[in-house]
Amino acid sequence: QVRLVESGGGVVQTGGSLRLSCAVSESISSFNVMDWYRQAPGKQFRRFVAAIADNGNTNYADSVTGRFTITRDKAKNTVYLQMNSLKPEDSGTYLCRGSRPGRDSWGQGTQVTVSS
Repeated sequence: QVRLVESGGGVVQTGGSLRLSCAVSESISSFNVMDWYRQAPGKQFRRFVAAIADNGNTNYADSVTGRFTITRDKAKNTVYLQMNSLKPEDSGTYLCRGSRPGRDSWGQGTQVTVSS
């Protein structure tokens, strides 16, 4: 069973930066899309943040466009989310998802807290 493990979260002040990582236990080329979602404390809803397709195309939520960048390293089977100019509303648990036909795989998440 594939495993996704997120890391890189922490506490940062408004305007700061963090780089999240999502390490995958198998080739990320086996996924059509790798993406990041944010979940607010106590909420079940997961808000889309950014995605990278197997062909390299990227997509971002409007709220993070120009501040966040999603990249990948296929040799390391790892997806990254560089987050700059962080705002308090960016706080939450960031989860990585790997999507392929008929099956999605999720990590456990990494916590990001942006203090004002």
